[in-house]
Amino acid sequence: MEKLKYALYTGCTARESTPELLKSTMAIADKLGIELVLLDEASCCGASHLQDFDENLSLTLNARNICYAEKLGLTMVTICNTCQLNTAMTKDRLDTDPKMKALINANLKEVGLEYKGTSEVKHFLYALQDDFGYDNIAKMVTNPLSDINIASFYGCHNIRPSHLQNKTNGKENPYKPVSLDNLVLALGGNAVDYESKNKCCGFHVELQNPTTANQLSANAMTDAIDNNADVMVTPCPLCHLRMDVQQHGISKQAGREVNIPVLHLPQMVGMALGIDPKDLGLQHNIVQTGLNLGI
Repeated sequence: MEKLKYALYTGCTARESTPELLKSTMAIADKLGIELVLLDEASCCGASHLQDFDENLSLTLNARNICYAEKLGLTMVTICNTCQLNTAMTKDRLDTDPKMKALINANLKEVGLEYKGTSEVKHFLYALQDDFGYDNIAKMVTNPLSDINIASFYGCHNIRPSHLQNKTNGKENPYKPVSLDNLVLALGGNAVDYESKNKCCGFHVELQNPTTANQLSANAMTDAIDNNADVMVTPCPLCHLRMDVQQHGISKQAGREVNIPVLHLPQMVGMALGIDPKDLGLQHNIVQTGLNLGI
């Protein structure tokens, strides 16, 4: 198998609020033999808020980030659903709107860059699924997650809008997504089927209405718990922050105890590959797994 190489756009959260995500991503990439080139020059994607205030700036910032992947001649991979959405929306807009592309390139010229549209943008989850292959991952599993019931939580921005995300997510069905569940199975785990796996966690409404945010998280998490999940896993650090860090408020809103570990996607993969828990940053998760990982 030819070695895979990508330009990694980390976004802000994986470097600051959830550094264990970046740490575990690099750990599993090294284990799988995938080369990730960090785009250290890249900036924030705008977190699905900037475009509401300044569309031109939002497009310019995201196009600038893509330019760095283009300069390397590599596909850009993301590890945040919201970063994926904002970057993919920018690429789609500039690739289909010549006038806007010219306007944004006029801005980029000031910093010596030009957006060309030559780099694909995809979430690391789908790089693992479509490029590396789950069959190949399964062959490398040394610590199968056979005794763990894992509830996959997809969140919103990796699977919606489907007309945009289907370009790079293996045509994932936003109503019945399977990519994470299939990865759980490849790692030897038990995939929990529950209705709320493709719902919103509430992150983007938290500042305006924390009650609604807690209710949205509670809906998904109690659904997973009621379907016998031992842990949850998500490919989005924003979903992780909401559901791992805020369980006290979520429990209060739910009117019942909500106490369940929430793993980052690469942490789950790393567990099955036998990587040391410290190298996966598991000690930084707020709710600890309490599982005998056998590592």
